[in-house]
Amino acid sequence: MSELLQKQFRFTEMTGKLIAWAYANGYTLTYGEALRTPEQAKLNAAKGSGVSNSLHLSKLAVDLNLFKNRKFLNRTEDHTPLGEYWESLGGTWGGRFNDGNHYSLEHNGVK
Repeated sequence: MSELLQKQFRFTEMTGKLIAWAYANGYTLTYGEALRTPEQAKLNAAKGSGVSNSLHLSKLAVDLNLFKNRKFLNRTEDHTPLGEYWESLGGTWGGRFNDGNHYSLEHNGVK
C-alpha cells in the first residue's frame, strides 16, 4: 500500500473525528472545497490564494464552512476551537497561515 493511500485513510478518519467533535460542541458544517483540479490549483497559485501543489489535489485537505446557531462563521478566529482540535489529531490547520477553514494532513513537506 502506498504512503499516500495510507495518509488518505488516516485523513478520512481524522475528518470524521473533527466533524463529530464539531457537532458535539454545537457547530454545524458544510463542505467548502475538498478535491481540487490541477488547473484550479494553478489558477489559485497565480492569484496568490493557494499553491500549485495543494494537498486538495492529493485528497489530503478539506475546507469546511462553519456555522453555529445557523450563523455562518467565516473568520479564522471562529475556527480556532476546531483548528486546535484538528492539530491535536496530528493535522495541520490553515489558521496558522491565514486560511482558517483549511484542514490538511502534511505530505511531502506540503501543509
